[in-house]
Amino acid sequence: MSQNIQIQEIKELQNLDLLAAQMVEGFITGLHKSPYHGFSVEFLEHRLYNSGESTRNIDWKVFAKTDKLFVKRFEEETNLRCVIALDNSSSMYYPEKENLKIKFSILASAALAYLLQRQRDAFGLSIFTDQLDWKSEVKSTSGHLQKIYLQLEQVWREGQKQSGKRTRTSEVLHQLADSIHKRSLVIVFSDMLFNEEEPGAFFAALQHLKHNKHEVLLFQTLHHSSELQFEFEDRPHLFVDAETGEEIKVQPAALRESYRQNLDVHLAEIRDWCNKAKISLVEVDVNRSVDKVLLEYLIKRNKMK
Repeated sequence: MSQNIQIQEIKELQNLDLLAAQMVEGFITGLHKSPYHGFSVEFLEHRLYNSGESTRNIDWKVFAKTDKLFVKRFEEETNLRCVIALDNSSSMYYPEKENLKIKFSILASAALAYLLQRQRDAFGLSIFTDQLDWKSEVKSTSGHLQKIYLQLEQVWREGQKQSGKRTRTSEVLHQLADSIHKRSLVIVFSDMLFNEEEPGAFFAALQHLKHNKHEVLLFQTLHHSSELQFEFEDRPHLFVDAETGEEIKVQPAALRESYRQNLDVHLAEIRDWCNKAKISLVEVDVNRSVDKVLLEYLIKRNKMK
């Protein structure tokens, strides 16, 4: 059973190893098989089917030819290589007092890294703003996991003191596509609220990853009540762009309808493109618990196999 850790109650992101273990161990017993096993379509060899075992990996094409049951043998250790890409731009530190978007993304990244290491899969972390700020190796050791935790904790500490950090997601994803030489799962945490770059550039970068045979999983982290529904008190508000510093003073009620319509178009474009490109998109409300969001995705993933 998941612990349903509420990020609003977590004031400081310290001891990520304990938080990650608590989140993952809380729900891993509810998953009867590895949520990541089978991401790769490559398998090593066939072996004869043993009576009583799962029929999930039986090669029915071989059965049709030979009239014998053979099972595809997958590589069990480091079967998966995963790169987690974390958007660390200033817009991810919204809302200002709670920093829920970056906090959710850091906790989710830590939990996924823990889960991958627990399964002996190889994983790495990339931190980006308008450039690729930090990039780890892709390993599966416990020492590497601790290095990832320390970097995530550093991102949190330094990010709270900085402002005006812009993002150029498309450029960073192109860099990652060029630097990842083995087929991998690329998990991106970002609000995908593009500023200067056009959505087309972002989609082109995702296509670059897909062209290189990588699987892509997008976690779009948004504060749904304010960023999607534009729910603010009906009084004059001063809105400040976290990345550019641009200011505008408005009455929320006067803009709410047009704001929602424009954002709906933007989000629909992202969904449509991801569907066409067969990219998994998880739309996250950062007010929800991290472990519950991850558990729901992993269960959905298992059912799709």
